[in-house]
Amino acid sequence: MGNVRFGGGFPSVPPVIKNLIIINALMWLAELTFKDVLVTPLALHYQGSPEFGIWQLISYMFLHDTRNIFHLLFNMLMLWMFGAQLEQRWGAKRFLLFYIVCGIGAGLIQLLANQVELNIVLSKFNSGAMEFNEFRYRAAMIQLIQVLGASGAIMGVMAGFTYLNPNQELFLFLIPFPIKMKYAMVGYVLIDLFGGINPGYGGGVAHFAHLGGALFGFILVIIMNRNNRRTFY
Repeated sequence: MGNVRFGGGFPSVPPVIKNLIIINALMWLAELTFKDVLVTPLALHYQGSPEFGIWQLISYMFLHDTRNIFHLLFNMLMLWMFGAQLEQRWGAKRFLLFYIVCGIGAGLIQLLANQVELNIVLSKFNSGAMEFNEFRYRAAMIQLIQVLGASGAIMGVMAGFTYLNPNQELFLFLIPFPIKMKYAMVGYVLIDLFGGINPGYGGGVAHFAHLGGALFGFILVIIMNRNNRRTFY
């Protein structure tokens, strides 16, 4: 997503975000210790896998890749930078619910995308456009997918921030001029859309989870803003 700097200084760390950062850090340390014993039951699996459990739609967002600490650090930085204002504006309970629902929505969209991809592979095989060995390999790869990380939920947070602050300027790494949040968000969405529909480009990133989180974030914040309510539950 890129490094972000706001002109108005750094936000404080409100309690829900602070606790989310602590939980994610502790879970990362636990993953280092217990490895697959922890990751296998908590990461989000393909819905047809015997490893799938409904709780994974929540638990997966508290896991991160232990091979790359920047996966965790960058997600937590984005959570703080974009989420602090939302928690201060909405309150702790509403922000936490927003975050969790965005994460669940991200997981659901990723599961749907996995199923659509598997259906496409099956259709190509049935029509004779794909050899059996390739079909078997690609179908197995789809069914063995494990999704983990807070990126989908954080894309929802970024979507909420963008809706409420479309003209907020930010600085992105390697771009020498400020960009309005609404344009940056469109750029992030287009990158994920391109990566999602071009699997060779994806690089192991759950692009449709990002898109799902952004979608749910926009929908939720529009509902809240339209109803002008303190809560949406």
